[in-house]
Amino acid sequence: MSTPRYETYMSTDTIPLPYCPGCGHTTLVKALDQALVRLQPDPRKVVIVTDIGCIGLADRNFVTNAFHGLHGRSITYACGLKLARPELTVIALKGDGACGIGGTHLLNVARRNIGITLIVANNFNYGMTGGQHSVTTPTGGVTSTTPWGNVERPMDLCATTAAAGAAWVYRATTFDQDLPEVLARAISQPGFAMVDVWEQCQAYYAQRNKLRKSDLFGLLESCGFRLGLVADDPRPEYSARYHAAFEAGKGVLRSKPKIEPSFRAAVARQSGILIAGSAGQKIRSTATLLAEAGIACDLYATQKDDYPITVRTGHSVAEIILSPQRIDYTGIDQPDYLVALSQDGVKRTRASIASLPATSTVYTDAALDLPATAARVLRLPLAEAAQGIGKLSIGFVALGALLAESGLYPVEALAATIRAFQSDTIADASCKALAAGAELVRSTT
Repeated sequence: MSTPRYETYMSTDTIPLPYCPGCGHTTLVKALDQALVRLQPDPRKVVIVTDIGCIGLADRNFVTNAFHGLHGRSITYACGLKLARPELTVIALKGDGACGIGGTHLLNVARRNIGITLIVANNFNYGMTGGQHSVTTPTGGVTSTTPWGNVERPMDLCATTAAAGAAWVYRATTFDQDLPEVLARAISQPGFAMVDVWEQCQAYYAQRNKLRKSDLFGLLESCGFRLGLVADDPRPEYSARYHAAFEAGKGVLRSKPKIEPSFRAAVARQSGILIAGSAGQKIRSTATLLAEAGIACDLYATQKDDYPITVRTGHSVAEIILSPQRIDYTGIDQPDYLVALSQDGVKRTRASIASLPATSTVYTDAALDLPATAARVLRLPLAEAAQGIGKLSIGFVALGALLAESGLYPVEALAATIRAFQSDTIADASCKALAAGAELVRSTT
């Protein structure tokens, strides 16, 4: 059975097009239809992506798939579609205003070379919202927001995307007889392709600036921009390279083991544990293993971390909740157990320590200066015990002491979790630290 030939990709239900008389969008949309007729793609495998703006009304006029989203974001949606479904032909339509709003998306799609086609309907202003100036408004251009003439230099969209690494870039006008052919060439490119189409907004910009066809070409010259092919630098398309890299790297990925409940816990109610230390003490990763071991004991667990923007200096605090029932509120108003491993951690949690009730327990290194608290304080030589094992082991020394003394769940559960999630060499040190912490409690109580 022969494949049917499409004489148009436009829907008869949406004719006439919704644009002002003389608007360049009408010519551009029809040129896109002619380009698709030349290429004859399966409309079920074509997606036209738009966002807010007059050109954003175009997607409804085609029998292809369509996606319409927020202003300036059509590139992001188009890239997501292409990465998820590389076999699709994805065409994004946006105006010059949307290029300004989504400028970082424009730079990154060019840099990455994701295989979408971007068609910019460039009429030098925001035509849908009142004719305000945009990033491409020529110097001296009169708009509703530049009534005395634009004082800014217009952005050269083609030069910008070419400098960012775009594989194929072309500047055209809606007066070009070969516009359908140019759009077809763009759509046929394997990587990212952009066509910057200069046109007239008859409602605002053309009226305010008395812009005629001949003046449009004069603008090109005065801006120092040229028509035609600006960049033709084919290189591997992003999604193809990404999938190839993923396939090549799958063999070296270490799959994370599934946590199966294999231990029993003595936790009868929701219990909060706060671990307060310094950056570099592996607070977060140690806390994660404590929570994962809780899951291995058939408990619910949550983790919330607190650290400064500098990451490698200052405090590092982790909050862990363990509960036999579902945890609906993940905050800890007053921890049942607080582990203090450094003065940075104490400083960060000083108010919490001071307000602890007598029912809470603090496990702290013997050398730390704590504020006055009603909580039970257990001072242990945690740093000293960790010294012979490794400087990053203090967290596991403290957790060994906490589990052995509190009986929340077996120390063996955390040891098994450490073995499952850490490499053998690191796990040996961690388990040694865990045993040392448990022994500290046994020898002092």
